[in-house]
Parts: sequence; C-alpha cells; structure tokens
Amino acid sequence: MEASAGLVAGSHNRNELVVIHGHEEPKPLRSLNGQVCEICGDEIGLTVDGEVFVACNECGFPVCRPCYEYERREGSQLCPQCKTRFKRLKGCARVEGDDDEEDIDDIEHEFNIDDEQNKNKLIAEAMLHGKMSYGRGPEDDDNAQFPPVITGVRSRPVSGEFPISSHAPGEQGLSSSLHKRVHPYPVSEPGSARWDEKKEGGWKERMDDWKMQQGNLGPDADDYNDPDMAMIEEARQPLSRKVPIASSKVNPYRMVIVARLLVLAFFLRYRILNPVHDALGLWLVSVICEIWFAFSWILDQFPKWFPIDRETYLDRLSFRYEREGEPNMLSPVDIFVSTVDPLKEPPLVTANTVLSILAMDYPVDKISCYISDDGASILTFEALSETAEFARRWVPFCKKFSIEPRAPEMYFSLKIDYLKDKVQPTFVKERRAMKREYEEFKVRINAIVAKAVKVPPEGWIMQDGTPWPGNNTKDHPGMIQVFLGHSGGLDAEGNELPRLVYVSREKRPGFHHHKKAGAMNALIRVSAVLTNAPFMLNLDCDHYLNNSKAVREAMCFLMDPQTGRKVCYVQFPQRFDGIDRNDRYANRNTVFFDINMKGLDGIQGPVYVGTGCVFRRQALYGYDPPKGPKRPKMVSCDCCPCFGRRKKLQKYAKHGENGEGLEEDKEMLMSQMNFEKKFGQSAIFVTSTLMEQGGVPPSSSPAALLKEAIHVISCGYEDKTDWGLELGWIYGSITEDILTGFKMHCRGWRSIYCMPKRPAFKGSAPINLSDRLNQVLRWALGSVEIFFSRHSPVWYGYKGGNLKWLERFAYVNTTVYPFTSLPLLAYCTLPAICLLTGKFIMPTISTFASLFFIALFISIFATGILELRWSGVSIEEWWRNEQFWVIGGVSAHLFAVVQGLLKVLAGIDTNFTVTSKAVDDEEFGELYTFKWTTLLIPPTTLLIINLVGVVAGISDAINNGYQSWGPLFGKLFFAFWVIVHLYPFLKGLMGRQNRTPTIVVIWSVLLASIFSLLWVRIDPFILKTKGPDVKQCGINC
Repeated sequence: MEASAGLVAGSHNRNELVVIHGHEEPKPLRSLNGQVCEICGDEIGLTVDGEVFVACNECGFPVCRPCYEYERREGSQLCPQCKTRFKRLKGCARVEGDDDEEDIDDIEHEFNIDDEQNKNKLIAEAMLHGKMSYGRGPEDDDNAQFPPVITGVRSRPVSGEFPISSHAPGEQGLSSSLHKRVHPYPVSEPGSARWDEKKEGGWKERMDDWKMQQGNLGPDADDYNDPDMAMIEEARQPLSRKVPIASSKVNPYRMVIVARLLVLAFFLRYRILNPVHDALGLWLVSVICEIWFAFSWILDQFPKWFPIDRETYLDRLSFRYEREGEPNMLSPVDIFVSTVDPLKEPPLVTANTVLSILAMDYPVDKISCYISDDGASILTFEALSETAEFARRWVPFCKKFSIEPRAPEMYFSLKIDYLKDKVQPTFVKERRAMKREYEEFKVRINAIVAKAVKVPPEGWIMQDGTPWPGNNTKDHPGMIQVFLGHSGGLDAEGNELPRLVYVSREKRPGFHHHKKAGAMNALIRVSAVLTNAPFMLNLDCDHYLNNSKAVREAMCFLMDPQTGRKVCYVQFPQRFDGIDRNDRYANRNTVFFDINMKGLDGIQGPVYVGTGCVFRRQALYGYDPPKGPKRPKMVSCDCCPCFGRRKKLQKYAKHGENGEGLEEDKEMLMSQMNFEKKFGQSAIFVTSTLMEQGGVPPSSSPAALLKEAIHVISCGYEDKTDWGLELGWIYGSITEDILTGFKMHCRGWRSIYCMPKRPAFKGSAPINLSDRLNQVLRWALGSVEIFFSRHSPVWYGYKGGNLKWLERFAYVNTTVYPFTSLPLLAYCTLPAICLLTGKFIMPTISTFASLFFIALFISIFATGILELRWSGVSIEEWWRNEQFWVIGGVSAHLFAVVQGLLKVLAGIDTNFTVTSKAVDDEEFGELYTFKWTTLLIPPTTLLIINLVGVVAGISDAINNGYQSWGPLFGKLFFAFWVIVHLYPFLKGLMGRQNRTPTIVVIWSVLLASIFSLLWVRIDPFILKTKGPDVKQCGINC
C-alpha cells in the first residue's frame, strides 16, 4: 500500500474494512519493466552478446552478474532455488572448485539433461524451500521445515518494506518489490545455520578461505599489506568487549561488603541478646525493623558483586556488514513509540521523538517506525501527519550536516556553539531556514492542539468529510495509516525516507485491553505482518534519540557472531532533560542506572526498564535461546540415573544432533503445538514467527496484508492464546517491563547494558514533588502486584535453573522493596517517641559494645564511598538518592503496599495515571508548584513529630541538668537523621524561595498548636524530684 493513500479502519469480528482517502493525491508507482535480480533488486542486465544474463542454466533463477560473482566468490556457490552449483560463465574469474570443470565446455554441456528422477527431486526441494531457505546453504536442509501455512510459498527476504504490487495469475512474481534488498548470504550472518554448526571457527575459516582465494586471483603476493586487508582483519575482531572494573577499585569494595556483613551479624546478635526491659515494645519494634533492613540490604548489595563496563566498535560493525559496493547487511529494526493521552503527552513532544527516529544514522530501508495511539485521538493523528511532512525537510538537513541531537526542539535550544566542527559554507543559511520552518511547524501543531481542546457535539470530522473512526475512544475499530515509506516517502532531495505507520488498535466494551502492555503486543503483531524486522526498539513518546548511532550500538551486541544469538535485549540507561541543577527529588536516578545496572550486567544482564531497549523479536515470541551441542556421553549413557535423561535426548535426536535451542522449539511447535493456541488465528503472522532473520511474510496482495494487520490488532485476537502469559509483554502488573524481562531471563536469555559516551536516549521527568511521588507510587504498586502474582521471583522460574541466583536476588528486591516502607515508617517514628517519653530503644552500652556501632557506621560509609569510586557517581547524587529513598518509602511505597493488599484481598483495582510530560514555560516552574495529594500526609506527620520531639527533648534536658544530656544525644542523632533525610520534602512544602505560600502558614499554625499542647503535657520547667512526696508523707527531712 502506498504511503499517504488513506487511513485503513476496520474490525475483524464485525467483518468491516474501509479505506478513508485523504486530501493528498497518491503518487505514481515506479515502472517494473524487465526482470530484476531476486537478491538485490537491480535489473538483470545483458551479456556481451546482448542476451539476458542467465546465472543458473538448470532453473533460470534470476540473478544479476554482480550477485552471481559475489555468490561464487564468497557465498555457498549454489543457486538459491535449485541448489545446483553455479558454473563458471564466459568472462568470469575462476574460483576454488572450477578446476573440476577445466576440460568441460560450458556451452556444449549447457543443455545436458539430468536423470528425470533427480530433476523432479530438485524441483520438489526448491518448491518446499522457496525463498524461505534462500541463501542458507546445503547444511540447512534438515532444519528448513515450516508449517503447512507457508509450504510451497515464497517468502520475501528481509527488507523492512511492504510489497507493492501483486502478480496476475500465471506470472512467477520474480519482481515483488521496488527497493534495494538485503543480500542474504548466511555464511557471514550470525543467525545462519552454518554459523550455528561451526560457530567455534566458522567465521575464521571463511575469512581464511576468502584470503586464500584473493591470493590465487590477485596478481601480487603483497596484497596482505594492502589497506583493504587491514580492514578485513579489523572486521574479524569482536564487535564489543567487556571492560572489567579495575581490581584496585572493586576488590576493596568486595572486602568491605564482607566485613560489613560480619559486623552486621555481630550487631544484630548484640541487639537481640540485650533487650531494653523498661521499653520492651520499642526495643522489639526496632529489632524487627533492623533485621528487615539487613535482609533488604543483602538483596540490594550482592547483585552488585560483579560490576562491568562495555565497549562497542562501530567501525568493525561497518566493516563487517556495510562493505563498499555490496548490499547492506545490517538487520532491519522496527521502532515502537507508544502514546495515550495527547493532553498529558503533548503532540509536539511525540513529534520530536518521531523526527529523531526518522533521522537516525541507519539505512533508511531498514527502519520502520510504528506509533501506537491507544487513545484513538484525532489530535495525535493530525499531528503525525504534519510531522511526516516536516520530516521531508528535517531528515536530509540532519544527515547532510551530521547534527546531534536530531530532535529539533532540543537541537535549537542547545546553548552551545553550533558552528563547531561545521565546514560547509551553506550551513548557517540552511540552519536559519530550518529553524524558521520548525517554528512554523510548532505553530501548526499548537493550532491543532488548541482546536482539539473542545470536542464538537457531532464529533471530529476528517479533512475529506468522513467522521473520525475514533470519536468514541472506548468503542472504535482498529486503524492503520502509512504516512511515509517508498512510493510517497521521499524527502525534499528525492531520497527515500524510513517508513512511518500510525496504529490504533480496536477497542470494544467488554474486552480487557491490558493498557500499555496490550498496546505493545498489538504493535508486535502488526509490525510482524507488515515489515517483520528481527529486532525492535521500544521508546516512550517523550524519549527522543539523543545519539543517532544508538541502534548501531545495540547491533554491536545483537549481531555479534560469537555472543549475539543469546542476547534477548540491549538496555540503555535513562537520561533526562529539564531537571533542576540540584536534582532535589533524585529524578536522574543515577545510583540505579550507573551502579545497580552495571552490577547486573556482570551476572545475567540488566532488568528491562520500559523504554530505551532493543529487543530480539524471537525472544519476545517465547523461544528459548540457542544452546550448544549436547554432550555425546549423555546421549549414550546407559546407567540407571541417566536413563530418563537419555530418553529425553533421543526424543530430540530425530531433529538433528547439533539441535539449536531455537530450532528445537520451532520443530516441536510444528509437530506438537497448536499454532492458533499460541500465536492466534492468523496464518500470515504465524508464518512470520518462524522467520528468525525476519522478512515480509507471503501475501497475494497488499490489500490482504492490510486486512491481516487489522485482524491482528482486533480486540478479541488474544482470546485463548498465550499472549501476555508466555508471549510478548506480560500482563498482570502495571509495570509490565519487569515481568517481561524476568520471563526472558528465566528461559535462559541474557541481556546487555549499553552505556555509550553520548547518551543514547533522553526523556522528560516530573520535577514536581506530587507528580514525582505519583510516578514512584505507580512503580511500587506494580512491584507489589508482581510479588502477589504467579510470576513472583520468590517462587517462579526455578524449573530449568536458567536464572542465576544473584539475578534472582535482584528481581526479588524489585518486588519486595515497597514493603520496606512499613519498618521504615516505624523506625522514623521511634526517635520522636523516645524523645517524648524519655525512653530509648537501646540499653546503656559498654565500651566494647560501642565498637559494634562504630564499626557498623564505618562500614556503611566505606561501602558507599567505594561504590562511588568505581561507578563514577557523585556524592551529591548518592545523597539525593538516599534522601528520596526515605521520602518515597514513607509515602508512595506505603500507599502502594496498602493499594496492593486491597487489590489482592478485596479485589479493589486502581486506575493507571499517565505521568504528565508537559513542560512549563518558565524554567523549572513545575519544581515550585504545589499540588496537594494524600501522599504528602505521612512524611509531613513524621517531620512535625520529630521536630516537636527535638524541642521537647532539649527542653527536658535543660530542665533536668547535665546528667540528662548523655542519653539525649543518641535520641537526637536518630531524630536529626529523619529530619535531614526529609529536608527536600520540607523544601517542596515551602514552595518557591522569597515567597511564602498559604500552605506554610497553615502548617505553621498546626505545628504551633500541637507543640503547645505537648508543652503543657510535658511541663518541662517543673522540677521532677525522686522519691516520696514530702508534703503527702509529712516526713520532715
């Protein structure tokens, strides 16, 4: 289907499908006269005699001369269709294997007829394989089995493009697309079967063969000193490497952790064996809290035992997959951007994200951007249409001058010297013109937003007079619109643009749509039907590409021939714009992203955090990672303990001795599983799930593809399937990201943490206190939901033993950390109670016992300092994180536990609130805005009672004399510990400096009232004597 040809809307269940044409005239398609090469898409060309070039004399498979020579020189030397070895044609260079044909005249033997039975066998084999096994080589024959839905039908190679035209009956359909295609030579592809079977040395052997051929064909023996040979040597190197933390930094860190663990054990032993008899209740509560804090610290600390860094080599990636004069071998990528409410997620923010994606440094025919509008808003639709038009001028500008970042709002707002490293004389002129066009673009977007504030009584009307299908956001058909792509997707300079697709899944009353997770699963299916790239990038609408090479960074891991096939996703850290300089509420979260995630990367990989993540599509389909060959002794073992294991291996032996995990899964699915039960009732989609290297699934026409795309986003498609249970984004929590990554790690996949020098993505964060607490509340509530679900890391995933123990510790910590709010709230209340009652949670300690306390505090500070040393996190960021841990713990986490228990025990559900991405006109204006929420009550109460307790304790000490100051210091220390941690919260209540808000007056009156009442009750200035009352007993002393 052409770009901008119209909005396709329909419902599979209601058997409805309509095309709403817009105001633009469709552009004519390019001519398809003449045969084209089935590998690269170029014309076949003619021989020196003026005849059509024929590469294979057996089946006549259309291949151009460059592809023919490339296949003979570096490929399998076999015809992709009939598997017959290519013979040397007139004028072609000799390669290894041509010596057997030395005395044979190719022309004389051109029409030799093989044995009829063998010929029929070859034809049947070619029909069975079709294009699906195209280019895999003879070793793949045993594994190239597919379900009946694709048998005998050719599938298109990986291209990331839609098919353009269908063929009339009787035509062979040799030309099925208009674009430049990927050259699928699997010997060098990391995903090929040949690589799987020879992965110990396959790449090295192939490179040695290539160099040997170059030596035989080349005129000189000094070719190895040529710069091109240096590039080949560079391409043989790994695409990435681990960079371990220096032992001088990490070894002392580990020693301090062990020492802290021992000190903690002695400290808890002392606390348990020395109760405070006159304050037994306070002592018991404090000991329980301290034991929980110790348990929580262990879960958080030990997954950071093996921190690592990583390096990527983008030049090697280009040497290997982007050789000059050859088809580009980089894998296609489908990019998903999700949005719901255009009023909370402004269309201008989403437009900047889309523009940065379309302008990324990656082959345009390998990029497909899908926008999920889960609110079915005409505002988002029209804003995306304007964005597509502006992209025709913005994308060539970015690539011409190599600007960073490629989101126009951020680029034009940078306060840097934009002329640095710019040498083109026209840059200043073009930049000014582009800035003026962007400002006009912003005005058009703002006009659309202003128009959409008030909904017309009759609903929204499209430009052609058709009612907007999504007028009822809870009852509307599925909608798909292709905005950019080939045949309509050219920029201002006539170059092709990446594909841009608008998707709004069908919604009907009575169906559970599973919020963001359901929208992401709909994008998985619709992208599989339309482009089916093997990798997918997931972004929030407010996270733009800050580094145009971010996808290439991920490909250094995912396409690495040695380790890439076991990687399920590459996670990038989250970085944010628009945060105040002091980061009052720890929005940057650098302790988590720069310390915890680095530690997990050294175990089994980081957790998935919801955005900025590049996935392997096969991992989301529920397949297991590839496994190495089984040990022969396990297969042939006849001993009794191994008998069951031996039978199980024999069950898989019929599928191949070297059975890869992924291939075994596919074959078991074909023979034993019901595809409809697992993936749903779409033959085209099921076919695409078996194509490990991606590619467009077979279809008779573009109309059929679009109809199937509408089918897979229908509201009832997931009924009675494994979607959300074993496939795609997992349902059951509003933090679906943690569940999804956890399921992959349980299957044995590993993930990678990539931290390029220039941050890959940047987004916006809520700098307002109330918004920040609501965001943390949503995260904590999702963790509580996971803890009470069947996927809880506490009891799920032990079968198979694929999840490493330290990785499980990290996942358990992500689900139990909200429960720390209960002991934290109690522990923060204890200092005030002790100050007001005159009691304490500890007995009078001896000099020896005081050493435990001193050692514990020293180990705590030493652990933090050494963490900062190897991670590079500043002490200010670490301290802000500690402060907000207390603020969030006694507010958002506490409410999350309560709401989670209500949902589990009483079935009371809570609504998901989208975090506002709106930006205040004044810099950091949101920081000082006060928004009342019940989350503010617990920390405010803690502040008041601890301040009152400090005043009361000091007053009592002044009244009682010098001897009462000693016990008071311990109580004051804990009280000040609480107040200092809640200080950012207090500043949030106070509002802007130099301006006292009304809330401060209210709290001041409340504080003064409570303090006055307590003052009368305590009466500190009346001397308290010991012994009997003299007046009452009458004794004259």
